Amino acid sequence: MRQQYDAALGRWVFAFDIHIDTDTNKGEEADRQRNELKTDNNSPASMVATQGQELVDSWLFQLPAGMKTTSSFTHVHQIKGLDNKAGTADISQPVITFTCRSASSRQEFQVIHVAPSSEGSTLTYLAKVPLSDFLGEWVSVEERMTCSTSGSYSVTITRVRDGKALVNLEKSPLCMWRDGTLGLRPKWGIYRWFGDGRSAASQLRDETLLFADFSVTSH
Repeated sequence: MRQQYDAALGRWVFAFDIHIDTDTNKGEEADRQRNELKTDNNSPASMVATQGQELVDSWLFQLPAGMKTTSSFTHVHQIKGLDNKAGTADISQPVITFTCRSASSRQEFQVIHVAPSSEGSTLTYLAKVPLSDFLGEWVSVEERMTCSTSGSYSVTITRVRDGKALVNLEKSPLCMWRDGTLGLRPKWGIYRWFGDGRSAASQLRDETLLFADFSVTSH
């Protein structure tokens, strides 16, 4: 991650670079690669939501024009649980994911909810919208959730240039908690699959995603 000046916003922003030929997954060669920023167990309590609390996040991001995707995942945001000291929390899957994916007839931006493992880790697509509306554009995100088994989730994503709402959803009740977890926390960046033995690498390229104005509060 680095900083660069953005003329459209008139200020410095964070640039998340991913290189198809060199970047790995946490230093390990695998079928995926990532460059992410997240809150964790060492973050202030105000940036991690415990059971029953409300977590409110906001930020700006820009996906690059011509961004390449596969039919698998290119995640740009997730809400995940923090493990406990015993390492037994149900955190293998995220609770919420924003991903970019190649569908049958178009590239899509998807908002996905994953149920707890006790409910089969079932995926529910809360939104599927054209990725083309995002590419090369700054968008503003307002995300709010109540972190409980009968919780709620809402998000609005607005294109900065013209104020168009690209995603506007509210879901309640929705399971927004995981057994054993110490809290829920957000992460941002790029986390993408390129296949076993790099089988899908030819479908991808080097990308730079821009982020700005991160805000995280819990109460």
